[in-house]
Order: sequence, then C-alpha cells, then structure tokens
Amino acid sequence: MTTVQIIVPCYNYGRYLRACVNSALSQENVDVKVLIIDDCSSDDTLDMCKQLASEDRRVDYIHHAVNKGHIATYNEGLALAESDYLVLLSADDLLTPGCLSRATALMNYHPSVGLTYGYPIPVYGSALPPARTEDTGWTIWSGGDWIERMCRAGKNFICCPEVVIRTSIQHRLGGYKASLPHSADMEMWLRAAAISDIGRINGADQAYYRVHNANMHRTVHAGFLYDLRSRRDAILSAFENEAGALPDAAAMQETARRTLALTALRYACQIIDSGRAESEQVDLYREFALDLYPAAANTRQWQSLERRRNGVDGAISTVVARGHAQLREIADKYAWRRWWQTGLY
Repeated sequence: MTTVQIIVPCYNYGRYLRACVNSALSQENVDVKVLIIDDCSSDDTLDMCKQLASEDRRVDYIHHAVNKGHIATYNEGLALAESDYLVLLSADDLLTPGCLSRATALMNYHPSVGLTYGYPIPVYGSALPPARTEDTGWTIWSGGDWIERMCRAGKNFICCPEVVIRTSIQHRLGGYKASLPHSADMEMWLRAAAISDIGRINGADQAYYRVHNANMHRTVHAGFLYDLRSRRDAILSAFENEAGALPDAAAMQETARRTLALTALRYACQIIDSGRAESEQVDLYREFALDLYPAAANTRQWQSLERRRNGVDGAISTVVARGHAQLREIADKYAWRRWWQTGLY
C-alpha cells in the first residue's frame, strides 16, 4: 500500500491538533503515519501530543525544549520522512476525506509528477464547510510550463496543506530556506516544478486552510509591499537554484520581474485613489517597481501613477474612484474563480 508521512509542525495550536491529526488518520487506501513536532509550545500541545500518540500507534511526536522557529521545524520533519509521499500540514489545517488517495492515485499513475495539489477550502471560523470529495479529473503540466504560468501571474498558486509531494523529490530539493520566512513554500514549489511535472486534482477539495485575519498583508498597505518583496525573493531564489537550469529561465525571470513591478505600480495608484496613502508609502512601491524592472518607467502603469503623484488626475473624482474599485472587485472575483476551477491565476 502507498505510504504517506504527515508532518505536523505545531506551535501553540494545541486546540486544533486533534482535529488536524484525525483528518490524516482517517484517510483511506493509504498507509499513513503522523509526526507532530511541538516547537516548545506554551499551551497544552505537549499533553495533546502524548494523548494522541497513546491512542494510535501511527502517531509519534518530537518536543523541542527550545523554540527553533517554523522553518527549522519544517525541515526537521521533512528530513525524517521515509515514505513514498509526504504532506506538511500545519496544526491548524486539515485534510479533506479522500484527499490522499486522490493525490497518490494521480502520482502513482504518472511517475513524472513530483507534486500534486488541489483546491484548499478557506476556514474563517470554527465550522468546517462541506468538502467536495468526487474529482472530475486531473490536470498535468510540465514543470517548466507551470513555472512560466506562475511567473506570468506573479502569485503563488498554492496555500500549502493541499500539497502532496513525492518524498524522493523533497529529499533531492532539501529543506525550506530560512532566508525566506514568508515565501519559502512558493520557492519550494517552483524548485519542485523545475525537476518534475506538476499535477492537480480537479473538482474535489483537497484540504482546509485556516485563514487568520490578523495577517499583516490583510491589515495595512505596507503589508502588501512586504508580500510583493517576498514573492520576488522566492522567484529569484528559485532561478538561482534548480529553475535556473530551464531552457527559458531568463525569459521567465524577466516575465516575473515585469509582472511584480506592474502589480506594485497598480497598487500604488489604488492607494492614491483611496485618499489614505502618504507620499512616502507610494514612493516605496514606485522604487520597488523601478528597481526590479527598470523598463517599468516606460509603461502605461508608470505614466498613470506619475499623473496621480503630480496631481494631474488629482485624487480622482469620488465617482471614478468608486468605478475603479468596482472593476477591481470584478477582476478579483474572476481571477479567484479561475483559480478555483483550474489551480491557476
């Protein structure tokens, strides 16, 4: 039977741990083992680890006497895996019923696929929405094509708990980079795609992803710039490693630079339109774009931003600003639906 190792890093998420582990142990048609790594939690995580391990021989745990941080904790667990496949599952997330059998069936049938993902259901409260468990088929991309699409989008297509990766691929790549605390996962997916094909389960939900509304990029304008910088760092790092050996590496990297730069310029326009931005804040987005992609100064987005900065467009009338916001909302909804259906933005 196909073996799957579930690595569960946990820091002060003891209240979620039982549901997380049970979602893994209840998977059918696969041989599952769960390793919980308690990163010196101050809540009841250690007690919960002991209890879960005593209840099911498939559960083991490691307790850190000193907090090592999330990247080191991830890497410790990944290095210990000896299964056919593995999943890195945060303690506040869950797997959906049948997700592992769906993913491993795809990968067993297509040995060239090193990583498979699907749709992760966002969870905003305590209640779990019902999950779709019947898939409508698979999509297989060559790794290079998938990377090119991510460079064009300038976004991470994956949250994390929905990923099943071939253990041999993970060991070949090594661990996550501590220098990328916010985007090490995005860099990992890109590097995996540089040495293997990528698969997606269509029509079924593969995980529950808990959304915490206190995330910085959800609360302040500066947080989005931090997110853009993190995406940039992940993409550039991937091309400094395995992705750099791809035939079209230079062109894909240039595409990513342009996409991220234009995203920064558009966002700078939006925060001027909102009437809430300080000029120094807008300048940071402008500098980010120019530094990453100097040709941004020749684009329509740059010209639009300069008109706003120089007061030519003023703050844009209230009516026009509202219209722009509505168009952005429509575009965002379209992009989300495309991702929900295809796994791509």
